[in-house]
Formats: sequence, C-alpha cells, structure tokens
Amino acid sequence: MPEGSSSYDCAVVGAGPGGYVAAIRAAQLGMRTAVIESDRVGGRCLNYACIPAKAVLRSADLLSEVRDAGEFGLRVADVQVDYPAIQERRAKVVSTLTSGVAGLFRKNGIELIEGEATLAPRAGTGAGAVAGGATGADTDTGGGATGAGAAIALRVGEREISAAKVVLATGSVKMAIPGVEFSARVIGTEEAWALPEVPARMAVVGAGASGAEIASAFARLGSEVMLFEMLDRVLPTEDGDISRLVKRGLERQGIQIHTATPVRDVQVDEQGCAFVHGERDEPARVDYLVIAAGRTPDVDALGLAAAGVELDERRMVRVDGALRTSRDGVYAIGDLVAGPALAHKASDEGIIAVEDAAGLPTHPLSLVDIPRATFCTPNVGSFGLTEEQARQQGHDVVVGKVPYGAVGGGTVYGDRSGLVKVVGDTRYGELLGAHIVGSRATELIQELVNIRALEGGFPELARIVHGHPTLSEAVMEAGRAADGWLIHG
Repeated sequence: MPEGSSSYDCAVVGAGPGGYVAAIRAAQLGMRTAVIESDRVGGRCLNYACIPAKAVLRSADLLSEVRDAGEFGLRVADVQVDYPAIQERRAKVVSTLTSGVAGLFRKNGIELIEGEATLAPRAGTGAGAVAGGATGADTDTGGGATGAGAAIALRVGEREISAAKVVLATGSVKMAIPGVEFSARVIGTEEAWALPEVPARMAVVGAGASGAEIASAFARLGSEVMLFEMLDRVLPTEDGDISRLVKRGLERQGIQIHTATPVRDVQVDEQGCAFVHGERDEPARVDYLVIAAGRTPDVDALGLAAAGVELDERRMVRVDGALRTSRDGVYAIGDLVAGPALAHKASDEGIIAVEDAAGLPTHPLSLVDIPRATFCTPNVGSFGLTEEQARQQGHDVVVGKVPYGAVGGGTVYGDRSGLVKVVGDTRYGELLGAHIVGSRATELIQELVNIRALEGGFPELARIVHGHPTLSEAVMEAGRAADGWLIHG
C-alpha cells in the first residue's frame, strides 16, 4: 500500500496490544489497514507499563534467587544491584519487542500514521444505536461486510483520512487520588518503572496488581517501601485466601503494609514528599509517592460526543458483544470498554472487532473467565469467581485447596508455601474459578482457563495425568480435593 493513502478499509487508533493485533488481523482478512499512533508503536503496555514492569521484576526475582542460593548448597558472595544495568536491559527488552511490532506492520502491509486522531463530527450528531443496541449483550453477533455504510472521517494533524471501519484502541491514562497532583515526586506506575535510581524510601498508593508489583520489585532492590490500600486487604479483587498469602509474602520482603488507610495532606518539594496517613494522621516522608490507584480511558482527543459515540456512567465507551459502539462502523476495545484493563483482553477484543467488521461470525468474550496475572513475589494467577462471589451468586460451592508443599515439585524447587484453590459447583462439577499464589502461578493458571473454555470441570481436571515432579501436580490435586478424593493431603 503506498504511504499517504487517504482511504482505508480499516483504521485503528492506537498501536498497543489491542490496536496492533486488530490491525494485523484486519490485514490478514484483506482490509487495507492503517494504524494511527500519537506516541510509540507498542503503546503504553510495551513501552511504559506491562513489559518494562516485568523486565525490572525479572531482575528482582533473580536477585531473590541468588540471595536464597545458600539453601541449595550454593555460596554467592557480595551480590550487588547494578540498577543502571537493570534499566539498560529494560530499555533493550522494550526496543526488541516494539521493533518486532513495527516489523509485523511492514510484513502485513499496514501503514503507520504518526499523530493524534480525532473522529470527524457526524452530521446531525445523536445517540444512534447499532444492531445489538451497544449494550454488551452476551449474544452471538454477525457483522456487516467491509465497506458497508458511509465512510468515517478522521483528522490526524493536518491530514484527513477516511475508513469504512474504525477501531478505537487508545487505552487508558493514569489517574491521581483526590487532592493530589502528579509532579516530579508524585508519579504514576509508568514513571516508577523508569526511575533513574533506586529510591531510599518509596510509598505506593494502591495495593492492586500494579501497586503490589512495584512494591515487591523496589523492596527487593533496596528501597524502604510503604504500601497503602483504601480497602481492607492487598489485591482486594482476588480471593481472600490468596490475598492473605500475598500479604504475608510482601511483609517478608520488608514492605510496610497499611490497609483501610487513606493518604492525605501530600506536600511536595524538590527532594521528595511528605504526607500523613491513617486515623491518627501519622506523618511520613518519602523520595517518591507512586499512585497506583486506578486508570481512566484515554478518550479526550477522540471527539466522541460530536462523532455520536456514547459513553457510559464510568466514561467507558458503550459497546455490544462485538465491540460495536453507538456509531455505525466504529468499534472500541481494551481499556476504553468495560471489563478488566488487561493487554490480553484488549488483543482478543481487537480480533473480535475486525472479524465482525469483515462480516465474520463472532462470539463475545466471557469477561469473568479472562485470566488475571500479578507478577509480584509471590506470583498470583486467577480466573473466574472467587469463593465469596460463588456463594453470593447462589452456587452449591465446593472448594479444593492444595499447598505447593503437598506435591514433590514444591519441595524440590523450594516453594512449599504456594497454594492452588479451585472453586466449583457440585451439581455438574462445573469449574467456576481458580486461584493460585506462588512460583509460576501466572503460567499454571492457563491450564485451568483452558479446561473451563473446553467445558471441562474439576472432575476432569482430577483425572488428567500431570508430569512428576512438577508444580502442576498441585493443580491436579486441587481438582481431586474438590472431587472428594485428594491423594496427597
């Protein structure tokens, strides 16, 4: 496709994991495709968030293994943190992956347009509804063929382009807490992973996945870390048993955890910031205050209202099961729409959107069954309902819990404190959810997601042969525990 074209079958706004996957799939389906990106190919995930975070966390994980090497009969003297080298590796990892995405664009004939995209106003702008009502109904969908309907105009700087279908994939931006503004010393999670030095003291506000990861990484690299959460436990959206074990693991790393604790009266100067916390307004001072308390959809530049694209009460773009918005031909995915703000969810939504745009039959995502992964130490992997949620929804709940120490792999590989928990319904053996904390939990959870997707249950899990000695045997034993015949326990 010649660069500078003005008309496309599909234009994708945003080159993150949702946008670039959508663009590649659109090109595979024969669409003339362009991607519009205002910053860097790969979006925030590859450049500033998911990938940089895991690169730094990998260094912290290796440091922990080296420090624990004595338990395995290895003596390693004078281990030092070379933080500039950690940051150099982080940058190399990011460059490798983003260059790979750019190469995929070239391979698939996708034009990259640099700049900020705005949808052109629609004549007689109103809240027009699409087929399916843009209500997120959980029904099969079949979209119209590429090119159906009027072309959609976009402006990118001084350039005007048009596309038969548009996929909005601009992601989300950091969000401050009330009474606090971002500055050189009050930063978001993206800035935390790129800090030029390991701070002597750091406070993290928000003990969800991002906050727990930052606290775990920098505590092991040498920072004194305080972790604050307004709710009553760390990782508050995870199963209660998992949260308790994570709290214990974080505290072993020296992290000071304050739950049900607000942070107030933040005062910033050139050297750091001071604040008070808790009911007694206890004072604290740190080099950096990291806000990890949530994000908000990045929609300000898109011109959604004038274009006839509706938002819901949470400022999320309202879509149906095929990710179609209230504007014909315009789709929205990822952090712009309801559901967990996860890169892999955005990628799958991108595929659904462009396949619907191409007229293929699609199926809406089951949001509750999307795997969740937290890469702090200890790792957490989960999907589906927690035990509490399952009981609240009226299921006849059965739980299978097995510690890593119950199987050979846990002892061999040095992690006996991990836990696998499956939540099921006794009526049909349905697997409602699964929750793992410990080494490789983020990898182990996928087997349970697959069993659910293939309509298996915990009785089937219990009878699948697993290799020995592996941590995955604890997954099998948790299925057996739910089925009433735990062997190792």
